[in-house]
This record gives sequence, C-alpha cells and structure tokens, in this order.
Amino acid sequence: MAKTKIVFFCQNCGAQSPKWIGRCPSCGEWNTYVEEVVHKEKDKDQIAKLSTKKDSGKPVPVNEIKETKENRINTNNTELNRVLGGGLVYGSLVLIGGEPGIGKSTLMLQIALNIKNLRVLYVTGEESHQQIKMRAERIGINNPNCYILTETSTQNIFRQIEKLTPDILIIDSVQTLHTDIIDTSAGSISQIRECASEMQRYSKLTDVPVFLIGHITKEGSLAGPKLLEHMVDTVLQFEGDRNYGYRILRATKNRFGSTSELGIYEMQDSGLREVSNPSEILISQRDENVSGVAIAATLEGMRPMLIEVQALVSSAAYGTPQRSSTGFDLRRLNMLLAVLEKRSGFRLSVKDVFLNIAGGIKVDDPAIDLAVISAILSSNEDLPIDQNICFSAEVGLSGEIRPVNRIERRIGEAEKLGFEQILISKYNKKGLNLKNPKIKITTVRKIEEVFELLFG
Repeated sequence: MAKTKIVFFCQNCGAQSPKWIGRCPSCGEWNTYVEEVVHKEKDKDQIAKLSTKKDSGKPVPVNEIKETKENRINTNNTELNRVLGGGLVYGSLVLIGGEPGIGKSTLMLQIALNIKNLRVLYVTGEESHQQIKMRAERIGINNPNCYILTETSTQNIFRQIEKLTPDILIIDSVQTLHTDIIDTSAGSISQIRECASEMQRYSKLTDVPVFLIGHITKEGSLAGPKLLEHMVDTVLQFEGDRNYGYRILRATKNRFGSTSELGIYEMQDSGLREVSNPSEILISQRDENVSGVAIAATLEGMRPMLIEVQALVSSAAYGTPQRSSTGFDLRRLNMLLAVLEKRSGFRLSVKDVFLNIAGGIKVDDPAIDLAVISAILSSNEDLPIDQNICFSAEVGLSGEIRPVNRIERRIGEAEKLGFEQILISKYNKKGLNLKNPKIKITTVRKIEEVFELLFG
C-alpha cells in the first residue's frame, strides 16, 4: 500500500508546512494554508529513460566543459524569435501567460504548424481534437509533423513522448495537468508545482524545449505558486486590449536574452499576423491637424517605434482638477505638470489634464517626456503641432531637456516614416554620427525653446 503524507501548502506563495498555521511565514498572508495529501512513492524513472545526455549526473570541472556554439531553433515567427532573444534554445522551459481569450492557444498552435522540419507535440487538456482541427483550418496551415494529444495525466503524456520522441513539446495548459504522485485535484498549488517540476526535468535531460501555457489571476499575475516563475527559463506575457485588434508579447524573465524586447501581433480571422512595422498601428491617420497630439520616437529593447501621444487640457468643472493617464505613468505625468507650472509658468494646477497613448499600449520610456509636454502645451494653447514633427528627449525637474540613449535609431525610424523634423536634446548632438540625414534635426535645451519653436 502506498505511503501517504498530509502536507499543508500556502495558496498564495506555495510554501509548505507539516501542520496548519494561521499566518504564512514566507509571504505574510493570513489563512492561506490548505491541506493536501501527497504520495511518497515516486516513479521518476519514466523521465530518466527519456534522457539523451550521458553522465549528466556526474560533476565535471569547469575547465573541462567543452564550449559549444549556442544553437537556437528558428520558430519561423519573427516576433517570437525577437522576444526569445534570437530563437528557441534547446532544453529551455518557456512559460507563456495571458488573459482568457487573448490568443495564447492560437499563437502556440500557429507556431506548432509553422515549424516544418521538426516533430512538434501539442498536448491540450482544455480542448478536443475536433476543436484543435477547427482552429488549424481557420489558421490555414497544414503540417504533417504537428501531433495533437488530448491528455492531462503526466504519466500518460510521457508514455506517448517515449513513442513519438518529439523535438518540441507544447503544454496547454499547465493548470490542467495532474500527476499521480500528488493526491489532489488539477490546478492546486502542489499539482502545478510537481507537474512543472516534471516538465523541467524532462526538458533538461532530453534537450527538448517545452512551452507551458499558464492561466493568470484576476490581479494579472500568473496563477500558481511564485516558484513556477523561478523554475522556468523564460516567462512571456501575452497581453492586449479587447477593444483593439493587436496583441503584445513581452518577456518578463529571459535567461537567454533581453527582457526589453517586444513582439506585436494583429488578431485576424485567419490567426495572428506579425506586425513588422508597429508604427502603422500606433499612429492615427488624420486629414487635418488637431491640437493636443504629438509623435514620440521611443525604443522597446532594440526596436524603434513611433507612438502618438494625445493630451486634453480643459477648465476644471469641479472643485479639484482631475489627472488621468492611459498607457503612461500617472506619477510621472504629475511630475511633468509640476515642472511646467514651476519652471515655465504655465497655470495648469487649476485645469483638468487627460493623457492617452494611442493604441492602448503602455510605455515607460523617459524619451517620450518631450512629446507629452508638447501635447499638453498644444492642447492648453489650442494650437496644433505640425504633423511632420516628432520628439525624442527626457525632461528634467529643472525644466532642462535631457539626452536619451540610441538616438540614431530613433532618428532613423522617424526618417524612414517620412517625418521632416525631430526635436532632440542639445546634449545628444555630441555623440551623434549621421551622414546626410534627410530629416531636419533640431536641438533644444529648455522647455521655453520648445514652446517658441512650436507655437512662436
């Protein structure tokens, strides 16, 4: 008879205790411990049999480890390759999370169908074979090397893996998996932790990359213990606004690349389309100039983008002026308004100020400060800014226009999209190395100079 053990787990952080306690010593939350039955008999030989590495358990001196070139798998998806750092690393464990209905399963199935020369196993615990087939037909890609398995038991999954020996494994989703080792329902803290641990061990022993699709909580964080994010190599967040057709893929953790890269997709009837030029969806098309609109040249990782900043300044209808910001840090907006009030003499403390980044994306690049201030001044004066002007500079607390990094890439993107003039910091011109630019580069030092240039 199998030996069992009663263990208490914290539902918030996954901490373990042999008895119930009121307050979790790990995360400090109250009444989060739940009782779960854990089997002590463990059959991990099933994973060990799949191992392709020899002597992987023996210690090796660091100077005897042979250097190998870092080979990556091309996913045939430019946006995903960029976010992963150049492609999918062998033996990596990638966790992708997002809101329900955002397109996680569509993205993963599209990737599975696009990889032609490798055998891909797509394991789903949420949909039937017929539902996956309907989605594949909608995407319109046929791939005989893509195999679908409807299963939730990890023991059965590894039996099928042993027969098929896939090159890439996709799990949809980790919350639906369950292992016989833990005697609790699927989705519990201990089940998620144990199933993720088995997938991690499998990926490291066999060098097979594994994608885990994860659910998120109502607060927007990945469901399950925080340990889940520590175990995986890469954490991807798939996000977007339901009112817009595009989706954004960003890395919050990446052991094999930068976490500042961004992938942009557009949701269509035939699946997700890669957006190679993000500025096409982030800049509105207008027939005439309107006040309160400024274009900023920003960077996401190494990728330059032009975004539209919209501002509305109006007289306060109520006693206390309102400050509202969408896609931009509200505290930074308050700071910029204080700079305009204190250093430049604009009476904005008695007015409502509303700020919006067009397209619904969130931007934290300080280089859009100058565009934010220009849009606010434009709305306050009710004078439009020329459509052919864009901005790229940070604003300091003393009202000075500060330089930003990689200014050449920002200028190059603005030039490529047909802008005729860009305003940058005077101190950015020292290291500027551009030969015969077609765009006029105007340097400014103070906010007063910007106001004079734009509105005379």
